Amino acid sequence: MRCNVNKEISVTVDRRSMMSDKTVEIVEVSPRDGIQNEKCILKMDAKLSLVQHAIAAGARRIEVTSFVNPKKVPQMADAEELAAALPRGQARYIGLALNRRGFDRAVAAKLDEVNFAVVLSQTFSHRNQGMSTEDGIALWHDVARAAEGQIGAGLTLAAAFGCPFEGEMPVERMMAVLEKALEVMPAELTLADTIGVAAPSDILERVGAVKARWPDLPIRLHLHNTRNTGFANAWAGLQAGVRSFDASLGGVGGCPFAPRATGNIATEDLAYMLERAAYKTGWDIERAAEAACWLEAELGHEVPGMVMKAGIFPPASKPGISAA
Repeated sequence: MRCNVNKEISVTVDRRSMMSDKTVEIVEVSPRDGIQNEKCILKMDAKLSLVQHAIAAGARRIEVTSFVNPKKVPQMADAEELAAALPRGQARYIGLALNRRGFDRAVAAKLDEVNFAVVLSQTFSHRNQGMSTEDGIALWHDVARAAEGQIGAGLTLAAAFGCPFEGEMPVERMMAVLEKALEVMPAELTLADTIGVAAPSDILERVGAVKARWPDLPIRLHLHNTRNTGFANAWAGLQAGVRSFDASLGGVGGCPFAPRATGNIATEDLAYMLERAAYKTGWDIERAAEAACWLEAELGHEVPGMVMKAGIFPPASKPGISAA
């Protein structure tokens, strides 16, 4: 497979305006969640190339970095440098924050959006952010109010389907935490299957519960394919009315603070499934697969994506992806 690495990119950003029921947004997370658990630390030029590859393939929102302690997540140590070098006007850029300092850094870096995480379980919250869930909620209220007029602010509920330390997270627990957290509303709520434990029935139940309580709140799903249910869960999300999903080129990803939290659903595989089912994603699947191959070479090991190996169907009419 060949990768297209030096193509000129000229796009006009459309921020999810009036998406039809058959239009689905894929938010690219490989520059952040995709590489944060990798032993190989990508250099700045490689990270910028990854962002450019994603834009060339169709990404319009990209989670590019996280503003966290570089001693704990060394892969994200260059967050400010990366933000300063991003090609502006080609996509909306998101940064992850876990505390007020991280939020302030994201604002100073002039990203378009900040994604703030609250963890559903107490144990994982302490492991991930060094605070209780209740303290995380209070911090969310603080940064959400501070974000007004400065930066778009979304909320991610991490471990929304299960915790690596406490096990099952009852839906009643999820709703109780959200009742408190959503006293200050986010621009968007992301339900994260951080360790990839959900089944489609869990997606239907929890998305349905949130939609019944807050029908006008945009919902995004962050799904991991740890136990090979990620794409079935994405399909269940579609049936529940979700139209925005996180994914990572090549299916790379994982959490440094959660045991065995392996890869995200692969962007090119998700785009293939959706386009095959007559949904519109705006992604060029061939280019996404080429980008996944490029990322695989940069990381130096095989990545989980499947379309990058099998090719699209019907077979590609131009060189770049083998139909064999």
